[in-house]
Amino acid sequence: MRTALDLAREVGYAKLSIEGIAARAGVGKHTVYRRWPSKGALFLDAMLSALQTELAYTDTGDIVDDLRKQMNAARELVGGPDFGPLYAALVGEAQHDPAIAEALYERWVEPITERTRIRLRAAQEQGQLSTEYDLDVIVALLYGPLYYRFLLIPGNYDAAFIDAVLQAAFAGLKP
Repeated sequence: MRTALDLAREVGYAKLSIEGIAARAGVGKHTVYRRWPSKGALFLDAMLSALQTELAYTDTGDIVDDLRKQMNAARELVGGPDFGPLYAALVGEAQHDPAIAEALYERWVEPITERTRIRLRAAQEQGQLSTEYDLDVIVALLYGPLYYRFLLIPGNYDAAFIDAVLQAAFAGLKP
């Protein structure tokens, strides 16, 4: 998996191949195919292994500050120069491979989304957030703009943008 990431950083995901990974790792391609059915499956496992983090929330009593900290941690992790291009390639691969899309959702997106729902629910219970809105709508409202910027407007994904998203969202989400 480390070889797959190293090679992807060098040649880009589009030029990554099982044959190239196997050669670099010093194994036969059949050895790789025994464990992973495709380049996308290997790349997904390699990325998730490298991104192994919970992107946890703290509950300081201030939902906006807690979201800001978590969203900036996510931005630094998947939007940085080390993993940004690779994560964007993985999201792109998920658009063409339903198995990759499902695995990415189940193993990365949904666990983070569930932690976000838990923190938002606590904020609702604390009176910091309106109970009028479905939590999944709030998650989409907050994180949709980040994915939009990350995937479609390279180089324009910074802490100031996250602050602007939070300010705009919470102007309408307060109880």
